[in-house]
Amino acid sequence: MKKSSIRNLTHSAIIGAMYVALTWLSNVLGLASGAIQLRLGEALCILPYFTPSAVWGLAIGCLISNITMGSTLLDIVVGTLATIIGAIGTRKIRNKYLCPIPPVLANTVLVPFVIIISYTKEWNLYAYLTTTLGVFAGEVISIYVLGLILLLAIEKTKIFKR
Repeated sequence: MKKSSIRNLTHSAIIGAMYVALTWLSNVLGLASGAIQLRLGEALCILPYFTPSAVWGLAIGCLISNITMGSTLLDIVVGTLATIIGAIGTRKIRNKYLCPIPPVLANTVLVPFVIIISYTKEWNLYAYLTTTLGVFAGEVISIYVLGLILLLAIEKTKIFKR
């Protein structure tokens, strides 16, 4: 196995493990559910800006988090898909201030449907709008605020080279 393949696999595994740990922490603190869902692991969604290894690390981390936190099958599948879409979008955007947009949008568009169908079962415009605003707010806090702080810190330390 090539040295770069081992490094990429290691990066993916570490990122996935960090996503799971931070998401579990959010759940323990009561932040992962409610009107505004704040998953601390979502801050890591900026990492594809630096390395393609992060795309699969985030996807696996999201999948494991959703399975172990007792999410519905729909939430497991669609939540992981939203993470993959957002991570790929982040990887493609070259501007550090714009790269958080894809995961924010992917989750804001897909996750409210999952929450309503899987958990609340109240399908009406009010439920959709409030759920969408809650998901959007959580994603903005997690990715735009915490994620950009992380991105800027990583740039200063030069852990990853872009």
